[in-house]
Parts: sequence; structure tokens; C-alpha cells
Amino acid sequence: MDTKLSSAIHALILISESETPMNSDQIAASVGTNPSYIRKLTTRLSKAGIIEGHPGVSGFHLLQKPEQISLFAVYRAVMETDSLHLFDLHQNPNDTCIVGHNIRPVLGRMFRDMEMDIENRLQSMTLADCITDMGRYIVEHSKEESEEKIK
Repeated sequence: MDTKLSSAIHALILISESETPMNSDQIAASVGTNPSYIRKLTTRLSKAGIIEGHPGVSGFHLLQKPEQISLFAVYRAVMETDSLHLFDLHQNPNDTCIVGHNIRPVLGRMFRDMEMDIENRLQSMTLADCITDMGRYIVEHSKEESEEKIK
């Protein structure tokens, strides 16, 4: 499974919420990966106009508000594609079999419909939604942890 999207969203939340610019070493430590992987992602995010770094200054900042950055824009940037692609079809079905002969067009249509649904959903979700959900999650779970300590 490819983790570019989740790693990129993680990095963007850090960049958005940090009081000072975050560099690739700091982001990598939080994501749990190596700085060179983060540099590849930030290069793609920069080319897409989502973030910017300045020569001689360590760290990145957002070029748009989190409300303006759709998760689909992040997906397109890090996957370097204009359309969502999640499902592949097996390559060599037996054409003399009724199922083998018809499986590719049937599944191809179904898979594309599902991908379009997910693409539309990603277009309607923003980085701000992720930040809000994370804040909610932190508050809810800090209450649960406090209650557990009391017991």
C-alpha cells in the first residue's frame, strides 16, 4: 500500500500548525520515515504550489490556507497524476472462459465508478478538515486518558 498521501497530509498538518517553519528532518521524525522521503514529497508539494521553502532558510510554509487545500490536490501532487487510481485489473484472464472474457470491462467500469466517488469525496475534504478532526480526536482522547488515570 502506498503511503505518500497520508505522509503528505501528516507533513502539511505539521507545516500548517507549527509556529516556526518545519524542515524535512523534523517532519521525518514525526512521520517516522527518513528525511530524503520527505524531501521527495515536499518537492512534489512545492511543484504543485501547495508549499514553499526559501533557499537559505530551513523549513516550509503553506502557500494557501488549509481550507483551500483539498485532499485531492494533495493526492494529485504526491502521486503526480491528474486522476485517482486505486484498483488494477489482472492482466491475463482466459478469453475462452465466459467470466474471463467479460471480467475486464465489467470490473473496469465498476472500479472507475468507485474511484470517481472517492475522487469526489477527496475534492470535498480539505487540510482544514483534517486539522479540525485531529483537534477533536486529541480532546476526546485526552479526556478518556484522564478518566482512566482517575479510576
